[in-house]
Amino acid sequence: MNPVDDALMGVTHVLRGEDLLSSTPRQIALYNAMYEAGITKFIPQFGHLPYVMGDGNKKLSKRDPESNLFHHRDRGFIPEGLLNYLALLGWGLSADQDIFTLDELAGAFDVKNVNPNPARFDLKKAEAINAAHIRLLTIEDFKSRLIPYLQSAGVIGASVSSEEDAILSAAAPLIQERLQVLSEAPDLLSFLFKKASEITIDEDALAGMPENVAEVLAAAVSAISEIEDSNFKTAPVQEALNHALIEVLGLKPRFAFGPLRTGISGRRISPPLFESMEILGKSETIARLEAFARNV
Repeated sequence: MNPVDDALMGVTHVLRGEDLLSSTPRQIALYNAMYEAGITKFIPQFGHLPYVMGDGNKKLSKRDPESNLFHHRDRGFIPEGLLNYLALLGWGLSADQDIFTLDELAGAFDVKNVNPNPARFDLKKAEAINAAHIRLLTIEDFKSRLIPYLQSAGVIGASVSSEEDAILSAAAPLIQERLQVLSEAPDLLSFLFKKASEITIDEDALAGMPENVAEVLAAAVSAISEIEDSNFKTAPVQEALNHALIEVLGLKPRFAFGPLRTGISGRRISPPLFESMEILGKSETIARLEAFARNV
């Protein structure tokens, strides 16, 4: 801290770590001298904040990833979520409210209420609070914030095409409630931006396939083929597959739709199945299921 620079800028409050407490009297002495010399018209208020602890209750250092804001940004923390969590490290809005806006934070924060005891950086809680703020975004805002992460992962191009924009507009609402950090989006959505020939099947997705997987896929393709192209929407697709696989074949939903999810996305976990089929369209959906049937 340079008290001369702070005085010239009119800094009113100086908040530092408690490890710098011993140097504060020197800073105040310098301010008193500048006040007497007419360089400043006041002496700022000084406050000292407790340590933030990391794993093993060790003081969080600059070398720890948790202390690197760029690391959290790259992982997909949004500013609202990260600032909310950081504010909770030694402070709280109220006993029963962990989620708050920046305006609420600015209106309620008082350094006098900061807990003098060290706080611990809890990554899981930080992610949970970030997820809550992701859910508070408007769908258009959420969609726009996904784009850099999808581009960085090579899911979409540097310039978003009209086709990619349409897919993302339809897919974003399907995952907004599921994300903790935005960097999870590429794994969940990448299959929607591929063709049938580009889909690869994860090993863990194959592990749970029922013995009659070929029969399930054939019945699904047959049921889907009967749907008119203009009527290939979520509800008709779900109705047709429920009838063919659950009512006719007598399958439990897990064994009925698990193979379809894997064939469509290549994964064991994906966005909602029938909505994904609608986004892909009838011909692409059938192509993926047939390709999976040939290789399973």
